[in-house]
Amino acid sequence: MKLNNDMQELMRKANSLLQSGPKGIATNLVQRVLQRALPGLVPPPERPVMKDINPPPPGRELPPAPEVITPAGVPAFVADLLDRFGVRPPAGTPPPPATERGQFLSGSLTNAAGTRAYKLYVPAAYTGQALPLVVMLHGCTQNPDDFAAGTEMNAQAEVTPCFVLYPAQSKSANGSQCWNWFNAVDQQREQGEPSIIADITRKVMADYRVLPKQVYVAGLSAGGAMAAIMGSTYPELYAAVGIHSGLPYAAATDLMSAMKAMRTGMNETRSAQSLPSGTRPIIVFHGDHDKTVHPRNGEQLIEQHVRRDDPSSTENGRVPNGHTYTRTLHRKRDGSPLAEQWLIHGAGHAWSGGSSKGTYTDARGPHATREMMRFFATQQG
Repeated sequence: MKLNNDMQELMRKANSLLQSGPKGIATNLVQRVLQRALPGLVPPPERPVMKDINPPPPGRELPPAPEVITPAGVPAFVADLLDRFGVRPPAGTPPPPATERGQFLSGSLTNAAGTRAYKLYVPAAYTGQALPLVVMLHGCTQNPDDFAAGTEMNAQAEVTPCFVLYPAQSKSANGSQCWNWFNAVDQQREQGEPSIIADITRKVMADYRVLPKQVYVAGLSAGGAMAAIMGSTYPELYAAVGIHSGLPYAAATDLMSAMKAMRTGMNETRSAQSLPSGTRPIIVFHGDHDKTVHPRNGEQLIEQHVRRDDPSSTENGRVPNGHTYTRTLHRKRDGSPLAEQWLIHGAGHAWSGGSSKGTYTDARGPHATREMMRFFATQQG
C-alpha cells in the first residue's frame, strides 16, 4: 500500500506527537489514517496487536495473551505501522524513576573483559550499618533507570533496607543491550561479562558496608539468563538467585541455539547436564503466555536445581482483579527453601506486578519484587 501525501503528513504528525505530546492522541491519529486506508481492518486502539519477534514453531503455539505489554509506553501497533510507512517513532526512552529518599549513584568498572557502567541505589536508612545487596540485571533494550522504574526495587529497598546494584550492558557489547548469555565465553567464571558483573559486585562490597552472606542477583529475560549464570558460576558470592522470564544456565552456546531455546526451551540433552557444584537456591517467575521466552525454560530452571525426590508443595492463587498463578515450593531434606516457581497464568513477557513507569511490566501479576525479597531473606550464604 502506498500512502498519499495527506496521509504521509498525518503519519508525520503522529510521530511528532509520540515525541512531544500525549501518546493517546498520537494513537488516535494513526487510527484515523488507517481507517481511511484500510476500513474495517484496523485493530481497535484498546486491543492493539502484539508482534511476536520469536514465534513458536508449528505445533508449539501458545494461546494469545489477554493484554499487550509494550516497551516505553508506545503502542506496539503504532510503532510497527510508523516503521512500515517510513516514519521512525522515537527511541522510547522511559521516564526516569520516581525520586526516592535515598541516592541513585552512577559508576563504572573496567577489567580485562571490558568496561561497564552501573547505578547503585543507597537507601535513606543507610547510615554506615551493614546491609544486604541485590544485583539487578536488566533485559534487552532496557537500562538501569528503566529497570529500576519498572521493578520498583528502589522503593522496596526503602521498605526492606538494602543496596540495589544495576550493572548496565553497553551497546558496543550488544546492539540491543542484551546481556550475552548465549556466548560460551560469557558463561564462564572469571571470563567475559560474568567477570565484569562479579567485579562490580565486589567493588560495591568494598565501597560500602555490605553483609557478605546476603548478596543476591536477579534479572529479567536476558538479564534473568545472566543471573542464572552468575548464581551457577559464583555460588560463593551470591546467596540466592531470582529469575524472571529467563533461561537456564548454559541454555545455548551461540545465537542460533539461543533462538531455539527461546522458542522451545533448552535442548533436553543440555538440560540433563549437571550444574556447577554449589549452585544457589532460586526463585523463578514466568508467564504461561510468554511468546518471547517459552515457559518451558522456567520449568527447566527448576529442574536444574531440584531432584525428583525433593519435597515439594503447590498452591494456587489469584491477584485481586489480576492474574491467577500456580506457586510451587521445593525444599531441602531439612525443610529449608531450595527453589520456588511462580507460573503466572495469562501473563506475557513482562515483570510481574511491575510499574508502567518502566518497560516490559505487567501490573496484574503477583508482585515479583516483593516475593523475591521475601525469598532472599530466607537465604544466607
